[in-house]
Amino acid sequence: MSGPDPMSPPDEFGQIAEFFRPLTRGDPGAFDLLDDAAVVTARTGTDLVMTQDAIVEGVHFPAGEAPEDVAARFFRVNLSDLAAKGAEPFAWLQTLAWSPEWPLERRRAFAGGLAREAGIFGLTLLGGDTVSTPGPFMASGTFLGRCPPGGVIRRSGARPGDLLLVTGPIGDGWLGLQAVTGALKDPTGGLARKFRRPEPRLDLRALLRACARAAADVSDGLIADARHLATASGCGVHLALEQSPLSEWGKDWLAGSPDEVGARIALASGGDDYEIVLAAEPAHREVLEAAGCSVVGIFVDAPSEVLLNGRALDVGPGGWRHA
Repeated sequence: MSGPDPMSPPDEFGQIAEFFRPLTRGDPGAFDLLDDAAVVTARTGTDLVMTQDAIVEGVHFPAGEAPEDVAARFFRVNLSDLAAKGAEPFAWLQTLAWSPEWPLERRRAFAGGLAREAGIFGLTLLGGDTVSTPGPFMASGTFLGRCPPGGVIRRSGARPGDLLLVTGPIGDGWLGLQAVTGALKDPTGGLARKFRRPEPRLDLRALLRACARAAADVSDGLIADARHLATASGCGVHLALEQSPLSEWGKDWLAGSPDEVGARIALASGGDDYEIVLAAEPAHREVLEAAGCSVVGIFVDAPSEVLLNGRALDVGPGGWRHA
Protein backbone atom coordinates (compact mmCIF):
# COMPACT_ATOMS: atom_id res chain seq x y z
CA MET A 1 0.00 0.00 0.00
CA SER A 2 1.26 3.45 -0.82
CA GLY A 3 1.17 6.28 1.68
CA PRO A 4 -0.07 9.84 1.18
CA ASP A 5 1.38 11.72 -1.76
CA PRO A 6 4.05 13.99 -0.18
CA MET A 7 3.47 16.51 -2.98
CA SER A 8 -0.29 16.85 -2.43
CA PRO A 9 -1.63 19.78 -0.37
CA PRO A 10 -2.30 18.97 3.29
CA ASP A 11 -5.88 18.12 4.22
CA GLU A 12 -7.81 19.72 7.10
CA PHE A 13 -5.81 17.92 9.79
CA GLY A 14 -2.54 18.56 8.03
CA GLN A 15 -3.35 22.25 7.82
CA ILE A 16 -4.23 22.35 11.52
CA ALA A 17 -0.91 20.71 12.36
CA GLU A 18 1.10 22.99 10.07
CA PHE A 19 -0.69 26.30 10.50
CA PHE A 20 -2.15 26.33 13.98
CA ARG A 21 -0.47 23.84 16.30
CA PRO A 22 2.53 26.20 16.70
CA LEU A 23 0.11 28.90 17.91
CA THR A 24 -0.66 26.85 21.05
CA ARG A 25 2.86 27.74 22.27
CA GLY A 26 2.92 24.44 24.12
CA ASP A 27 -0.04 25.28 26.37
CA PRO A 28 -0.98 21.90 27.93
CA GLY A 29 -4.67 22.83 27.93
CA ALA A 30 -4.69 22.93 24.13
CA PHE A 31 -3.75 19.22 23.89
CA ASP A 32 -1.75 19.94 20.71
CA LEU A 33 -5.14 20.58 18.98
CA LEU A 34 -5.69 16.81 18.92
CA ASP A 35 -8.79 16.83 21.14
CA ASP A 36 -12.34 18.14 20.76
CA ALA A 37 -12.05 20.52 23.71
CA ALA A 38 -9.54 22.56 25.68
CA VAL A 39 -8.97 23.19 29.38
CA VAL A 40 -8.37 26.59 30.97
CA THR A 41 -6.82 26.23 34.40
CA ALA A 42 -8.66 28.35 36.95
CA ARG A 43 -6.57 31.11 38.47
CA THR A 44 -7.42 32.12 42.02
CA GLY A 45 -8.25 35.77 42.44
CA THR A 46 -9.31 36.50 38.86
CA ASP A 47 -12.50 36.61 36.84
CA LEU A 48 -12.55 34.97 33.41
CA VAL A 49 -13.74 37.39 30.72
CA MET A 50 -14.85 36.17 27.29
CA THR A 51 -15.77 37.93 24.06
CA GLN A 52 -16.76 36.56 20.68
CA ASP A 53 -16.74 38.30 17.32
CA ALA A 54 -16.66 37.36 13.65
CA ILE A 55 -15.42 39.00 10.48
CA VAL A 56 -16.78 38.20 7.01
CA GLU A 57 -15.03 39.06 3.76
CA GLY A 58 -16.97 41.68 1.83
CA VAL A 59 -18.83 42.77 4.99
CA HIS A 60 -16.20 43.64 7.60
CA PHE A 61 -13.32 44.11 5.19
CA PRO A 62 -13.06 44.42 1.40
CA ALA A 63 -12.57 41.27 -0.66
CA GLY A 64 -8.99 40.63 -1.71
CA GLU A 65 -7.26 42.13 1.32
CA ALA A 66 -3.85 40.65 2.19
CA PRO A 67 -4.31 37.62 4.47
CA GLU A 68 -1.83 39.04 6.99
CA ASP A 69 -3.94 42.19 7.30
CA VAL A 70 -7.12 40.14 7.67
CA ALA A 71 -5.49 38.14 10.47
CA ALA A 72 -4.39 41.32 12.23
CA ARG A 73 -7.85 42.86 12.00
CA PHE A 74 -9.51 39.66 13.23
CA PHE A 75 -7.21 39.56 16.23
CA ARG A 76 -7.31 43.21 17.15
CA VAL A 77 -11.04 43.88 16.95
CA ASN A 78 -11.59 41.05 19.42
CA LEU A 79 -8.86 42.30 21.75
CA SER A 80 -10.49 45.73 21.64
CA ASP A 81 -13.58 44.27 23.32
CA LEU A 82 -11.42 42.86 26.12
CA ALA A 83 -9.62 46.20 26.48
CA ALA A 84 -12.96 47.92 27.05
CA LYS A 85 -13.71 45.42 29.82
CA GLY A 86 -10.40 46.19 31.54
CA ALA A 87 -9.27 42.60 30.93
CA GLU A 88 -5.84 41.11 30.19
CA PRO A 89 -6.13 38.73 27.18
CA PHE A 90 -4.34 35.40 27.28
CA ALA A 91 -5.89 32.90 24.81
CA TRP A 92 -8.39 32.40 22.00
CA LEU A 93 -10.41 29.82 20.08
CA GLN A 94 -11.31 30.24 16.42
CA THR A 95 -13.53 28.93 13.66
CA LEU A 96 -12.38 29.54 10.10
CA ALA A 97 -14.51 29.02 6.99
CA TRP A 98 -12.22 28.88 3.95
CA SER A 99 -13.76 30.10 0.71
CA PRO A 100 -12.73 28.90 -2.78
CA GLU A 101 -10.83 32.20 -3.18
CA TRP A 102 -8.56 31.23 -0.27
CA PRO A 103 -6.14 28.60 -1.65
CA LEU A 104 -3.36 27.07 0.38
CA GLU A 105 -0.93 29.97 0.11
CA ARG A 106 -3.49 32.50 1.34
CA ARG A 107 -4.27 30.18 4.24
CA ARG A 108 -0.59 29.90 5.11
CA ALA A 109 -0.24 33.68 5.00
CA PHE A 110 -3.27 34.10 7.27
CA ALA A 111 -1.78 31.63 9.77
CA GLY A 112 1.49 33.54 9.62
CA GLY A 113 -0.38 36.75 10.39
CA LEU A 114 -2.04 35.10 13.37
CA ALA A 115 1.36 33.94 14.63
CA ARG A 116 2.67 37.48 14.42
CA GLU A 117 -0.31 38.91 16.31
CA ALA A 118 -0.20 36.19 18.96
CA GLY A 119 3.47 37.01 19.52
CA ILE A 120 2.81 40.74 19.82
CA PHE A 121 -0.01 40.34 22.32
CA GLY A 122 1.16 37.18 24.10
CA LEU A 123 -1.83 34.91 23.39
CA THR A 124 -2.07 31.15 22.88
CA LEU A 125 -4.49 29.28 20.62
CA LEU A 126 -6.57 26.72 22.53
CA GLY A 127 -8.57 25.20 19.68
CA GLY A 128 -11.40 25.71 17.24
CA ASP A 129 -12.56 24.40 13.89
CA THR A 130 -11.83 24.79 10.19
CA VAL A 131 -14.44 24.25 7.50
CA SER A 132 -14.99 25.01 3.82
CA THR A 133 -17.73 27.25 2.49
CA PRO A 134 -18.99 28.17 -0.98
CA GLY A 135 -19.47 31.68 0.34
CA PRO A 136 -17.00 34.35 1.46
CA PHE A 137 -14.19 33.72 3.94
CA MET A 138 -15.24 34.03 7.59
CA ALA A 139 -13.27 33.98 10.83
CA SER A 140 -14.97 33.79 14.21
CA GLY A 141 -13.06 34.01 17.47
CA THR A 142 -13.71 33.59 21.17
CA PHE A 143 -11.05 35.52 23.06
CA LEU A 144 -10.34 35.00 26.76
CA GLY A 145 -9.05 37.48 29.30
CA ARG A 146 -8.66 37.88 33.05
CA CYS A 147 -9.68 40.65 35.44
CA PRO A 148 -9.39 41.18 39.19
CA PRO A 149 -12.55 39.85 40.92
CA GLY A 150 -15.44 42.19 40.21
CA GLY A 151 -13.21 44.39 38.09
CA VAL A 152 -14.95 43.91 34.73
CA ILE A 153 -16.25 47.19 33.30
CA ARG A 154 -19.73 46.77 31.90
CA ARG A 155 -21.68 48.92 29.49
CA SER A 156 -24.12 49.69 32.28
CA GLY A 157 -23.06 51.79 35.26
CA ALA A 158 -23.18 55.35 33.94
CA ARG A 159 -25.15 57.84 36.02
CA PRO A 160 -26.57 61.27 35.24
CA GLY A 161 -23.80 63.80 35.82
CA ASP A 162 -21.03 61.44 34.71
CA LEU A 163 -18.78 62.66 31.93
CA LEU A 164 -18.67 60.97 28.54
CA LEU A 165 -15.07 60.55 27.36
CA VAL A 166 -13.26 58.87 24.49
CA THR A 167 -9.67 57.63 24.57
CA GLY A 168 -8.43 58.88 21.20
CA PRO A 169 -9.24 60.33 17.78
CA ILE A 170 -12.55 59.50 16.13
CA GLY A 171 -13.14 58.97 12.42
CA ASP A 172 -9.79 57.50 11.37
CA GLY A 173 -11.21 53.98 11.01
CA TRP A 174 -13.89 55.18 8.61
CA LEU A 175 -11.43 57.38 6.71
CA GLY A 176 -9.07 54.40 6.61
CA LEU A 177 -11.72 52.29 4.90
CA GLN A 178 -12.12 55.03 2.28
CA ALA A 179 -8.37 54.86 1.75
CA VAL A 180 -8.40 51.06 1.45
CA THR A 181 -11.13 51.19 -1.19
CA GLY A 182 -9.41 53.99 -3.11
CA ALA A 183 -12.06 56.61 -2.37
CA LEU A 184 -9.59 58.76 -0.43
CA LYS A 185 -5.96 59.56 -1.19
CA ASP A 186 -3.53 58.10 1.33
CA PRO A 187 0.03 58.72 0.10
CA THR A 188 1.73 57.46 3.28
CA GLY A 189 -0.59 54.48 3.81
CA GLY A 190 -1.17 55.62 7.39
CA LEU A 191 -4.94 55.84 7.12
CA ALA A 192 -5.23 52.40 5.54
CA ARG A 193 -3.20 50.98 8.41
CA LYS A 194 -5.64 52.49 10.90
CA PHE A 195 -8.37 50.36 9.32
CA ARG A 196 -6.33 47.22 8.70
CA ARG A 197 -4.42 47.10 11.98
CA PRO A 198 -6.29 49.03 14.68
CA GLU A 199 -4.58 49.33 18.05
CA PRO A 200 -6.66 47.87 20.91
CA ARG A 201 -6.35 50.14 23.94
CA LEU A 202 -4.97 47.47 26.24
CA ASP A 203 -2.53 50.08 27.54
CA LEU A 204 -5.38 51.79 29.40
CA ARG A 205 -7.00 48.83 31.14
CA ALA A 206 -5.68 49.64 34.63
CA LEU A 207 -6.78 53.27 34.28
CA LEU A 208 -10.20 52.21 33.07
CA ARG A 209 -10.66 49.81 35.98
CA ALA A 210 -9.81 52.69 38.33
CA CYS A 211 -11.95 55.39 36.71
CA ALA A 212 -14.65 54.09 34.35
CA ARG A 213 -18.17 53.37 35.51
CA ALA A 214 -19.08 52.02 32.05
CA ALA A 215 -17.19 51.48 28.81
CA ALA A 216 -17.37 50.07 25.28
CA ASP A 217 -15.05 50.04 22.32
CA VAL A 218 -15.94 52.31 19.41
CA SER A 219 -16.71 49.74 16.73
CA ASP A 220 -20.16 50.80 15.50
CA GLY A 221 -19.44 54.53 15.74
CA LEU A 222 -19.00 57.05 18.56
CA ILE A 223 -22.64 58.18 18.40
CA ALA A 224 -24.03 54.64 18.43
CA ASP A 225 -21.66 53.34 21.10
CA ALA A 226 -22.27 56.33 23.40
CA ARG A 227 -25.99 55.60 23.06
CA HIS A 228 -25.32 51.93 23.89
CA LEU A 229 -23.78 53.00 27.20
CA ALA A 230 -26.70 55.28 27.98
CA THR A 231 -29.32 52.67 27.10
CA ALA A 232 -27.62 49.95 29.16
CA SER A 233 -27.31 52.40 32.08
CA GLY A 234 -30.94 53.53 31.96
CA CYS A 235 -30.19 57.19 31.31
CA GLY A 236 -29.52 59.55 28.41
CA VAL A 237 -26.37 61.13 27.04
CA HIS A 238 -25.68 64.48 25.40
CA LEU A 239 -22.81 64.15 22.93
CA ALA A 240 -21.14 67.36 21.70
CA LEU A 241 -19.70 66.65 18.24
CA GLU A 242 -17.48 69.74 18.22
CA GLN A 243 -15.58 68.20 21.16
CA SER A 244 -14.89 64.94 19.34
CA PRO A 245 -11.09 64.57 19.06
CA LEU A 246 -9.73 64.35 15.52
CA SER A 247 -6.36 63.34 14.16
CA GLU A 248 -4.55 65.51 11.63
CA TRP A 249 -6.11 63.30 8.92
CA GLY A 250 -9.56 63.96 10.35
CA LYS A 251 -8.97 67.69 10.68
CA ASP A 252 -7.73 67.95 7.11
CA TRP A 253 -10.68 65.96 5.78
CA LEU A 254 -13.15 68.05 7.80
CA ALA A 255 -11.55 71.30 6.59
CA GLY A 256 -11.98 70.18 2.98
CA SER A 257 -15.62 69.16 3.38
CA PRO A 258 -18.29 71.58 2.09
CA ASP A 259 -20.76 70.33 4.75
CA GLU A 260 -19.35 70.56 8.27
CA VAL A 261 -22.44 69.10 9.92
CA GLY A 262 -22.58 66.10 7.60
CA ALA A 263 -18.83 65.60 7.87
CA ARG A 264 -18.83 65.59 11.65
CA ILE A 265 -21.73 63.15 11.72
CA ALA A 266 -19.90 60.89 9.25
CA LEU A 267 -16.73 60.86 11.37
CA ALA A 268 -18.68 60.11 14.55
CA SER A 269 -20.84 57.39 13.02
CA GLY A 270 -18.43 55.64 10.63
CA GLY A 271 -17.09 53.23 13.26
CA ASP A 272 -14.02 50.97 13.23
CA ASP A 273 -12.03 53.33 15.47
CA TYR A 274 -11.50 50.84 18.32
CA GLU A 275 -10.91 53.60 20.80
CA ILE A 276 -12.90 53.31 24.05
CA VAL A 277 -15.88 55.44 25.01
CA LEU A 278 -16.53 55.59 28.74
CA ALA A 279 -18.45 57.13 31.58
CA ALA A 280 -16.57 58.58 34.56
CA GLU A 281 -17.22 60.83 37.52
CA PRO A 282 -16.07 64.44 37.03
CA ALA A 283 -13.52 63.89 39.81
CA HIS A 284 -11.56 61.61 37.43
CA ARG A 285 -11.44 64.15 34.61
CA GLU A 286 -7.90 65.39 35.24
CA VAL A 287 -6.25 61.97 35.36
CA LEU A 288 -8.17 60.76 32.31
CA GLU A 289 -7.31 63.84 30.25
CA ALA A 290 -3.67 63.45 31.27
CA ALA A 291 -3.82 59.94 29.73
CA GLY A 292 -5.11 61.34 26.43
CA CYS A 293 -8.85 61.02 26.93
CA SER A 294 -11.22 63.77 25.75
CA VAL A 295 -14.52 64.83 27.29
CA VAL A 296 -17.18 64.70 24.58
CA GLY A 297 -20.40 64.93 26.55
CA ILE A 298 -22.33 64.21 29.71
CA PHE A 299 -24.84 61.62 30.87
CA VAL A 300 -28.24 63.07 31.73
CA ASP A 301 -31.57 62.18 33.24
CA ALA A 302 -33.25 63.03 29.93
CA PRO A 303 -33.45 61.69 26.37
CA SER A 304 -30.18 61.33 24.48
CA GLU A 305 -29.17 64.05 22.03
CA VAL A 306 -26.33 64.67 19.60
CA LEU A 307 -25.36 68.33 19.54
CA LEU A 308 -23.16 70.58 17.45
CA ASN A 309 -22.35 73.89 19.13
CA GLY A 310 -25.46 73.47 21.26
CA ARG A 311 -27.82 72.66 18.38
CA ALA A 312 -29.53 69.27 18.42
CA LEU A 313 -29.01 67.19 15.26
CA ASP A 314 -30.95 64.40 13.62
CA VAL A 315 -28.20 61.81 13.08
CA GLY A 316 -30.25 58.66 12.39
CA PRO A 317 -28.80 55.38 13.74
CA GLY A 318 -25.44 57.04 14.38
CA GLY A 319 -23.45 53.97 13.42
CA TRP A 320 -23.21 50.56 11.82
CA ARG A 321 -26.07 48.07 12.10
CA HIS A 322 -26.38 44.60 10.56
CA ALA A 323 -29.73 43.88 8.91
